[in-house]
Amino acid sequence: MKKIILFITLLSLNLLLAQKNIYENQNFDELSKNHKIIAITPFISNLELKDNISEQELKALEKKEGYTVQNALETYFLRGKKKKKYVVSFQNIENTNAILSQHKITYQNIDVYTIEELSKILNVDAIVSGNLDINVLLSKGVSTKFSFMDYFNGNANYGRIGIKVSDGNSGKLLWKYEKKINKKSGKNTQDLIDGMMKKATRKFPYEKERLRLKKRKKKTNFP
Repeated sequence: MKKIILFITLLSLNLLLAQKNIYENQNFDELSKNHKIIAITPFISNLELKDNISEQELKALEKKEGYTVQNALETYFLRGKKKKKYVVSFQNIENTNAILSQHKITYQNIDVYTIEELSKILNVDAIVSGNLDINVLLSKGVSTKFSFMDYFNGNANYGRIGIKVSDGNSGKLLWKYEKKINKKSGKNTQDLIDGMMKKATRKFPYEKERLRLKKRKKKTNFP
């Protein structure tokens, strides 16, 4: 019985934290009113692995993890786009990466470019980017088996991910979602992205239903 109560408490806490970890710019509507196409850039990843590997191998693995998140996000957004869930389109990541490469922008130096610079180069209205800090190779898949003790000894914790949307014209942060990664987050990168974005349902700023409800609320509150 105590284990059931503990599980329910942890679940409720996770749901609460998911809501608190979502930020939206109060001027989002004004800043994004002309947005039509968005690019998803590779995520900046930081790996803290227990394995004894060279610096070169570590950098290669970090790069792989960063591109895997980019690919997983595109897959998630494209599924929603087919259902006409969004008011914007997403640039094909193959095109995004090709354009970046043509401008000598690599995974190693992309973080020195501003949002405004990247948006102009990619010819998009906004940028989806983020950071991934993990101690496992999520792209390879991880174990989802756990015991309640895992949460107390730290074995259930894999790291943290942050996803953000920035306005291409001003460079201002429009939306951000941060989430801890653990054994309940999913068995691989796609599972993680699917799970966390589903928890952000009606919170993602370009989601049609969210915008519809927001407009209806404004009409209801109109004096």
